[in-house]
Amino acid sequence: MTNHLEAIRKGKIHMLAGRDLAGTDLSGADLAGVDLSQANLSGANLAGANLQRAVLRANFRGADLSGADLRGADFRNADLRGASFANASFGGAFLTGASIGNLDLSGVDLRGADLRGAALVRAILHSADLSHANLSGADLSGADLEEAILNGAVLRGANLTGANLLCAMIQQTVWDGALLDRACLQGTPLSN
Repeated sequence: MTNHLEAIRKGKIHMLAGRDLAGTDLSGADLAGVDLSQANLSGANLAGANLQRAVLRANFRGADLSGADLRGADFRNADLRGASFANASFGGAFLTGASIGNLDLSGVDLRGADLRGAALVRAILHSADLSHANLSGADLSGADLEEAILNGAVLRGANLTGANLLCAMIQQTVWDGALLDRACLQGTPLSN
């Protein structure tokens, strides 16, 4: 298994779909373009890993993805509950239907990310960059978006009930049909 794990870490194995990698240490691994769909990566250490353009439709419950390069990664319908993403870069990632609630994604780069229908209930997105992200139909109820950058984001039909948008940047943001009941909009152009 040690040689096999080392081959995975060096990016020599590109098909890991359905594999049980729970608790595996893949920190700093080069997994760019790897197919991990339906894999079990719960509790795995992927800190600093290169996961650019990887197919990550998998179980990442409790996984450490701190500092990982997730640009262009496909997280559609992935289970990301309890995962850690400090300093991760998600630019252009696909997170359609992903379960991301209760996560601390403060300061995370989600520019241009596809988050349509994502469950971001009570997610902490303080100072996160969501410029031009598609959040259509996403559930952001109770989410902390204080000082988040939402310029050019699409929030069509999103649920922002009770969300904190204090001092969020919202230029050219599309709000059609968004639910803003009990949302804190202080410091935004919508508060006027």
